[in-house]
Amino acid sequence: MPRIRTAAALVAASLLALTGCASASTPAATAPAADDTAASSTFPVTVEHAFGETVIEEKPERVASVAWGNHEVPIALGIVPVGMSKATWGDDDGDGVLPWVEDALAELGGDAPALFDETDGIPFEEIADTQPDVILASYSGLSQEDYDTLSKIAPVVAYPEVAWGTSYEDMIRLNSAALGLAAEGDELIAELHDEVDTALASHPGLAESAVLFSWLDEADLSKVTLYTDLDTRPGFLSSLGLPLPSIVEESSDGAAFYAEVSSEEADRFEDVDVFVTYGDPDGALVETLQADPLLSQIPAIADGRIAILENNAPLAASANPSPLSISWGIDDYFTVLADALNAGE
Repeated sequence: MPRIRTAAALVAASLLALTGCASASTPAATAPAADDTAASSTFPVTVEHAFGETVIEEKPERVASVAWGNHEVPIALGIVPVGMSKATWGDDDGDGVLPWVEDALAELGGDAPALFDETDGIPFEEIADTQPDVILASYSGLSQEDYDTLSKIAPVVAYPEVAWGTSYEDMIRLNSAALGLAAEGDELIAELHDEVDTALASHPGLAESAVLFSWLDEADLSKVTLYTDLDTRPGFLSSLGLPLPSIVEESSDGAAFYAEVSSEEADRFEDVDVFVTYGDPDGALVETLQADPLLSQIPAIADGRIAILENNAPLAASANPSPLSISWGIDDYFTVLADALNAGE
């Protein structure tokens, strides 16, 4: 996994800033200079986002986060948050912390963060109880009301443009800038890019394959819920150069991260190379899909090129890439996709 940066390593890292490949949605931030060690702790810092801009006057000592994955940025940079979102999906042992986060926190030591259960909404009072200096939410679905309420507790870093549409790179860029660690964030991105490129190179056929992410209800196969290019799962693969299926391109409007398509339009899935969905890999889902009179007309389904990510398991959660999950599961993830691709041969 990318090394967890200790306090000593942070000083050295600021002299070795490596710039990750910028995405089209790279947010604006007034961040410390990458080649100046002293500048890595210069404040105030201003971070622009969908609700305007947030000014962080002093280097945060107590860091809290809400929503999926934001806590992984400070942890990867050597900071244990005072509070973070409780994992309610993909948690293998029921403790509210995903395995790659458990590993990183164990390496850092210190007090365990408070866990915010966001099942019924953001628990504002619990967050306030942690007395944060900053609240990280660059990958989230905050509403204006959520943002305004959180801002009464501490400065908030929201998403750059669209709810739930932030790449893991931009998550790192915004959150690390807010911590005064922009250069270290760029280095982390570069490390993750190297790891992903190495893992993808082990499956050369996958790099040219059109992968479709879906959610299927086995009790009602009359429609396919697919994820658009705004969602981080297909967005991640697209950023690596994998082609988007034409139906994903046609369904992507820049506003919604999913779309529903009638199974009667099975011909629109013609160019899908790998059909990804969630379920029981050891169950009868493949046979069920192949027996359906409409879905069986999709070539990827007819040929068995179906990747099933175990529902509510860590590997399925890691398909939504985040700063720590990539190192934990990228090899296994690409193997699942590649095995499905090769199933039709």
